[in-house]
Amino acid sequence: MRDKASTHHDVIIIGGGPAGLAFARSLAGCGLDIVIIERQPLEALADPAFDGREIALTHRSAGIMAALGAWDRIDPAEIAPLRKAVVLNGGSPFALSFGGEGEGQDRLGHLVPNHLIRRSLFHSVARQEGLSLITGQAVTEVRADRDQGLVRLADGRCLTGRLLVGADSRFSDVRGRLGIGAEINRPGRSMMVCRVEHEGDHGGVATEWFEHGHTMAMLPLNGRLSSAVLTLPTAAMDQLMRLSPAALGQDLTQRYRERLGGMRPVSAPYVYPLATTYSHNFVGTRAALIGDAAVGMHPVTAHGFNFGLQGQETLACLIREAAEKGRDIAASLLLRRYEMQHRLATRPLYTATNLIVGLYTDERLPQRLVRHAALRAAAGLPLIRQGVTRLLMQHR
Repeated sequence: MRDKASTHHDVIIIGGGPAGLAFARSLAGCGLDIVIIERQPLEALADPAFDGREIALTHRSAGIMAALGAWDRIDPAEIAPLRKAVVLNGGSPFALSFGGEGEGQDRLGHLVPNHLIRRSLFHSVARQEGLSLITGQAVTEVRADRDQGLVRLADGRCLTGRLLVGADSRFSDVRGRLGIGAEINRPGRSMMVCRVEHEGDHGGVATEWFEHGHTMAMLPLNGRLSSAVLTLPTAAMDQLMRLSPAALGQDLTQRYRERLGGMRPVSAPYVYPLATTYSHNFVGTRAALIGDAAVGMHPVTAHGFNFGLQGQETLACLIREAAEKGRDIAASLLLRRYEMQHRLATRPLYTATNLIVGLYTDERLPQRLVRHAALRAAAGLPLIRQGVTRLLMQHR
């Protein structure tokens, strides 16, 4: 990396998370001057702390990570196979399952700790030619016109560029400063994630269980470890967080009806408020949104991270092509092509996910009957199950 003295760039990326880092890496070698701006300190990017989150990566996402030089930087012992996914509803013994066997694969995808993905992506760009990094700085102004984009930092520095890319978060400050609205849904629930050790063998099977009053997922890690993902109303979650580790283990064991035997937390629990977002536009004048700034998915489908990698790849391919042909990398037509492709890739699953979550968290009797019938109907339609399996695996 070069130092951060330059004030004019081809591409200014605001946000040094996975989407921003992957996007910068995707543009390597195309002769563009790129800068990433991140408010966290450099140390937090280079060696992010464990945050409890395990990311379910599709085969396509793993391929993107490999192409970026990031996949091989992750210790294979930290990558767990996701062989099958099962959906349960309340106390019903019926289960709807999805697996990769019919697609010629022994797994649906891979489970990888979020902090290791972030670390690997950072180190993949660490020595990238033509890339500079500004850390520990908040952005105080973002605007763009037909000539250029402008970003002002808290220390007074002003950067200009041909293209601005917002890659900050689902509550994107960049999006708001560009005047782009978003569909935002806050269901008043929180998600707790916690690594647990258990007596039983999970067999590499992930479970999503819509129980009355809560939703619980168990994501299989290597050995007899899983990531317990519990969703509760925020007030109930606050009470749960007051429990001791031993009491929390007992609570999770009971909620999961001892399907994996006794559970014991082996990490601290981490709580995140739930919210889904979908930007009204993914692009503006000389500006684009990627990652959660464009689409913030509900975690029930575990597809938010995958959409982030897919979206940055789509935009980067268009920009690389324009750069190679000497064209404007922020041309309106180019940005609209990105928006159209990414909307087609994300909107159907985003809408379906919100409808499913709404149905399976509604405790009224008619909705409870409908969701049980819906699971049985889906199980009797192999084409639907195969289609969902292919979506979950997401080959190129």
